[in-house]
Parts: sequence; C-alpha cells; structure tokens
Amino acid sequence: MARTVIVTAADVDVFHIAAAQMGDATQWHRIMAVNGLSDPNITAMVTLIIPVPDASQTGGVPSQT
Repeated sequence: MARTVIVTAADVDVFHIAAAQMGDATQWHRIMAVNGLSDPNITAMVTLIIPVPDASQTGGVPSQT
C-alpha cells in the first residue's frame, strides 16, 4: 500500500528519498511518476506519495516498452 511522507530540501533528491523510504534508490522513477514530478531535486517542503517497492523494477531506468 502506498503511503505519504513530507520531505524537505534536506532530503536532497528523489534518489535519496527512494533509498531511505523504499530501501532501493533505483525505484526513484516510480516516485517521480506517481507524484507527477519532472525534477528529481527537492527544493522545498513537499508531500510525496511513496509507492510500494516493486522487486521487478531494477536498474533505475524505466522500461521503454
């Protein structure tokens, strides 16, 4: 089940958030997609939806299929 978290600029970027919240920095693109983000850098306080980690998603680059 997805959950929400409040992040700030101290969290740096979506890669760090994915590592801390999902245990896998390569899941960064899923956070970007579910939240409609276009920039992985966090520059202000924002509430993000954190999806459930997907073990089939690896490598950090979304599939182009």
